[in-house]
Amino acid sequence: MDNIHLIDKLNEKKCLDDYEWTQLFTSFSDSDQKYAADIAHKIALKNFGHDIFVRGLIEISNICKNDCMYCGIRKSNRCVNRYRMSREEIMSCCETGNASGFKTFVLQGGEDAYFTDDVMCGIISAIRAQYPDCAITLSLGERSYGSYKRMFDSGADRYLLRHETADEEHYKRLHPNTLSFKNRMKCLHSLKEIGYQTGCGMMIGSPFQTAENLASDMIFMADFRPQMIGIGPFLPAKNTPFENCTPGSLELTLFVLSLCRIMLPDVLLPATTALGTIASNGRERGILCGANVVMPNLSPTKNRKNYMLYDNKIGTADNPNDGRAKIEASFAKIGYRLVESRGDYKKRS
Repeated sequence: MDNIHLIDKLNEKKCLDDYEWTQLFTSFSDSDQKYAADIAHKIALKNFGHDIFVRGLIEISNICKNDCMYCGIRKSNRCVNRYRMSREEIMSCCETGNASGFKTFVLQGGEDAYFTDDVMCGIISAIRAQYPDCAITLSLGERSYGSYKRMFDSGADRYLLRHETADEEHYKRLHPNTLSFKNRMKCLHSLKEIGYQTGCGMMIGSPFQTAENLASDMIFMADFRPQMIGIGPFLPAKNTPFENCTPGSLELTLFVLSLCRIMLPDVLLPATTALGTIASNGRERGILCGANVVMPNLSPTKNRKNYMLYDNKIGTADNPNDGRAKIEASFAKIGYRLVESRGDYKKRS
């Protein structure tokens, strides 16, 4: 079966087998990518119109106990200027975001031991009390079931935890021995069981990644059915074991974005900062390939250059209003608008 027929089959059945996925990723052409993008774009227009959901990203700490091979804020990177935001600083970012119309706040950070359950639940409860109509998204790595449950009960709505790869051997090559594939999957299933709108995702073109690995990712997501998928190209970071590795492919990343939209028509799919970093029009191209979410940065400008998961990250010098305005203007040129909405996951099709 040729690739066009495989894409049509995916559009009809919402699934492919391992062999078919591998064929797609091994042999896709520019015309295959365009064909998938056209279908994905039409699906996104049907479900979301020209509306793009906007999330306010707050990078609360670049301190992390982990030593992931690809990450610029890994524990062993002695060149990072470490910081940790206080509750008051986090609330100030929310205040700025709320005044600018943000209805979702995303608290992201390394696995910093300071942010215990008591500390996090206090922050979440304060945000929920101050901004009861806003959604609270967390992206704080692996925690226990009890921890996830306490934060959910305190008012958190969503949790982003990229699975990174659905292949256990590949996972071991990207992470230290202190992290395990089985626990990552356990965490993801715990989040869904508790009731979070749950996001997974992976880096496209990460070191050692194969077409078979990507096939496993797609099969996993078809079964797991996340409400959100975070996908971006792998970008190397200085002072990490992968600093000299080749960046991921923009074209392959866009192809995967489109395939995710076709496979899971209702999913919340960000045009990531990494897309905008690898290409000046990367986020716009992501929208035209089926993405429907963007996450401008609300973090204090003084911290942004220190939250470098990868090199040359865009937006580190923008203030929150400038960052949103730039995205708004660039998306308007392709006919899209940022909407002041929580943008919750809904079954639409």
